[in-house]
Amino acid sequence: MTDAQTSWFDTTVAALSDPQNQRVWSIIVSLFGDLAQRDGDQIGGSALTRIITPMGIKPEAIRVALHRLRKDGWIDSTRSGRASVHFLTPMGRSQSAAVTPRIYAPTTLAPKDWHLLIAQDGQGGALDALLQQPNYVAVNRSTVLGHGPLPRERDQFLVVDHPDLSVPDWLRQRLFPEDLKLACARLDSTLSGVKPPETSRVSDALDPTQIATLRTLIVHRWRRVVLRHPDLPPRFHPNDWAGEHCRQRVASLLQHLPRPRLSPNGELIAAEAP
Repeated sequence: MTDAQTSWFDTTVAALSDPQNQRVWSIIVSLFGDLAQRDGDQIGGSALTRIITPMGIKPEAIRVALHRLRKDGWIDSTRSGRASVHFLTPMGRSQSAAVTPRIYAPTTLAPKDWHLLIAQDGQGGALDALLQQPNYVAVNRSTVLGHGPLPRERDQFLVVDHPDLSVPDWLRQRLFPEDLKLACARLDSTLSGVKPPETSRVSDALDPTQIATLRTLIVHRWRRVVLRHPDLPPRFHPNDWAGEHCRQRVASLLQHLPRPRLSPNGELIAAEAP
């Protein structure tokens, strides 16, 4: 790797890193969801450290985050000779698989079977359990917007099923608050400046670990934007929402950074040539 390529990698990592919101456990979730989601996939401890430390994260912080994820049932670990290997639990794979289409889809996968659930005044807490599900978003303290099958326990709500919704500007602004729009705009601006090295193949310029680092940062930053609420149809978007431009940039960059393969002992191997 040339000095120019090393400089490009370091500069790109610095641009994609988000030190103010760099929760290590969440980065590891993004990493495993991107690289090791299949049953049997595992990543060695040394490989995991090499992927994450260029982000400015210390090995001690990685160990603490892994301990938390094991405690929460996301990740499990075992020994392979003298080294440790880590892998998603069935729950971790299931949770990762559930959001994968939304993270990697080149266009918004907006469903059409929307419904409104309205609670009695002062009883909005009854909606809290629904808001833990990825297909619901709050409209206000007593109303949620969701899609998919209606909940079984709904007798206490006013249900408006398959509504022909008129979307006022105040609702667009509430569904896409300023902090979300700003995070998306910043990511879109950052990604617009990330140009893959000019070689016939990225793997000629970057090793598999460096590709994994960049993929993890891109997926992590995008995941924190796109999973804030369900994929909403374009008519719900405010005029200054950069989400669709950002989605296209994410898809394009990930295509130029082909996902490394994993060896049986959890090391990274260059992606096969198409």
